[in-house]
Amino acid sequence: MPFISLFKRRTAEGGELKKDRSHIRVGIPKFLNVWSTHRFWIGFLKALGIPAKNIVFSSDTSEEQFREYGKGRIGMDSCYPVKVLAGHIGELLTTKKLDIILAPMVYSLPSFLRGHVVDTLSCTRVPMSVENIKAGFLKECNEFEKHGVKFVNPFVSFAEPHLLPKQLYESLKDALDVSYEEVERAVKKGLEELKRFDSEMRKKTREILEWCAQNNHPCILILARPYHMDPGIGHEIDVEFQSLGYPVVWGQYLPTDKDLMDWLFGAEIEAGIIKSPFDISDVWTSSYSSNTNEIIWGAKFAARFPWITAVVRLSSYECGMDQPTYTPVQKIVEYSGTLYFKFGDLDETRPSGSIRIRVETIDYYVKKYSPHIIERKLKRLEERKVPEGFGVIPPPRNASTST
Repeated sequence: MPFISLFKRRTAEGGELKKDRSHIRVGIPKFLNVWSTHRFWIGFLKALGIPAKNIVFSSDTSEEQFREYGKGRIGMDSCYPVKVLAGHIGELLTTKKLDIILAPMVYSLPSFLRGHVVDTLSCTRVPMSVENIKAGFLKECNEFEKHGVKFVNPFVSFAEPHLLPKQLYESLKDALDVSYEEVERAVKKGLEELKRFDSEMRKKTREILEWCAQNNHPCILILARPYHMDPGIGHEIDVEFQSLGYPVVWGQYLPTDKDLMDWLFGAEIEAGIIKSPFDISDVWTSSYSSNTNEIIWGAKFAARFPWITAVVRLSSYECGMDQPTYTPVQKIVEYSGTLYFKFGDLDETRPSGSIRIRVETIDYYVKKYSPHIIERKLKRLEERKVPEGFGVIPPPRNASTST
């Protein structure tokens, strides 16, 4: 799932607009929860009359980007994904000809687990990081005024979509000269675009998993936060596995089709262990954080799906939200016999050599144990109806054949 496919633009339907905004250029820093919501912002802005070519994202995170555009704009911060926002804003401000920089403060996230968990909140540091880093561009002089750019950072609650029109109208009414009705229509278009994109990505993931089933081929699941797809934060660890021939899927886009859910979770629902395929209360009761909830659910999915034979967990340096989940996720995965590996404490340093050595070691174990893992998981599911598209389930490796 290459990055470019995530940020590819679509043509959105427009409505009756108050004014022509085809000349306005909007820059969006590619940081934190923009990785979860970027398609909303594209659909939203296009519905307000801003053409796709005028919606500009910052480049991938890199040490060079931060050093050149963000250094001195932020105090000490151990959270690297937060700190790099300074570089993204600085790059947009100084290298792109923009009218507006839009840096949303995302309080809560959309999630397919909504209604099955307590809440779907962002990390508490995420919304405030924008204000903190914005201050770094105001401390000596107003860099935004200097470059003729308006900086808007709306506080948004995706888990409560009925609040979005008011939240976005209050932030954008002056910068874009919009009416409430225009914003309301644009929010609807943005949410539709986000939902469509999410469905497409889950469909693509299912196609990969079906191929693995039909070819009896092991697959690797990455459990991480969406921003670990950024090569400068996740260090392209997924690409290292792909180069060795492994299909790699991300936990954010696992398929949720009913036939597959019945196959993997049906027995537990019938036994009263869980209420639905998306119930994680049997392993995680503090289900407030959206990304954390989805990581836990992804671990449950991997533990049941036969051809996911290895889970690779990515986590940034001293991530307070991730630390309580390390042991539960590892236990869920390993209890099923699935291999579990963790790349923790990722930061700006990219130790390519050590990453490659670890990947080669993981490759050895995946090749050695995958046939046994697939066989064992299939045995647990042998009484369940196999979903359409997953082909004929291959026999166990050592099964005897009658003559």
